[in-house]
Amino acid sequence: MRYGSLFAGIGGIDLGLERAGMECAWQVENDPYCIKVLEKHWPNTRRYEDVRSVTNPEPVDLLAGGFPCQPHSVAGKRRGAEDDRNLWPEYLRLIKETRPRYVLAENVPGIVSTYIDTVLSGLEGEGYACWTFNIPACAFDAPHRRERIFIVAHADGSGGQQDRKPGELWASGVEQSPGYSRATNQAEDKQIKEGEKDVAHPESFGVEGHRAGGEQEPRARGQTRLPVRESKRRKSTRWTTEPDVGRVAHGVPSRIHRLRGLGNAVVPQVAEWIGERIMEHHQMEML
Repeated sequence: MRYGSLFAGIGGIDLGLERAGMECAWQVENDPYCIKVLEKHWPNTRRYEDVRSVTNPEPVDLLAGGFPCQPHSVAGKRRGAEDDRNLWPEYLRLIKETRPRYVLAENVPGIVSTYIDTVLSGLEGEGYACWTFNIPACAFDAPHRRERIFIVAHADGSGGQQDRKPGELWASGVEQSPGYSRATNQAEDKQIKEGEKDVAHPESFGVEGHRAGGEQEPRARGQTRLPVRESKRRKSTRWTTEPDVGRVAHGVPSRIHRLRGLGNAVVPQVAEWIGERIMEHHQMEML
């Protein structure tokens, strides 16, 4: 499968999809530092700098990207559609132009109460069945929550959510995995919400996805939370350590750019897991 990468950043989604067995056809990114990172790791991939100037790019099987979160983040003014940094309309325009079989979109939990209905309605209006997932980084053994909303869409031609096969495939893969139970997962989730010592958990308003007392954004329609125990059966997540970029370190080249790039990036292990499910579904369709 070939994919196009929108708002690629430093390539978190791209790395995960490649690990899942996909090939990158092209990337879109306008940050100069991020472009250098992409050029280093994807030297032969075509790149565009401004998503608004991209027209009729090479058709792909999957269009993926985390569109800007500033209009929806609880750390900002949350103006949603009124924010000029809201670039979902450009994402939807390119979906209409390229007509990919699958779409993978990512954003912060704050989008649930600002804009997600617009995103889902736009996709369904173009004939895509949609599923939303709330997947934290700690589901893949990272020592922090970092919850993010992932929207997976499949062009079944009927619109809405009539074809449930992709969602059923992913749900069954999670719930039938060794060591998983709803009761155990709920208990672990409760521990993390209460501030488990080895998992970073912000408790103050203004930190993404949480308000005072640990209150979280409401779930989107059809949203699924990946259980924390799912990572226990995945020994190949390659999560050896947190990136070694200290916030008060001196002498680290491009430290601020690195921190911004990491802060905006999608955890590759999450993108890899989703990419594997998309590959599985695609192979089933080809039979």
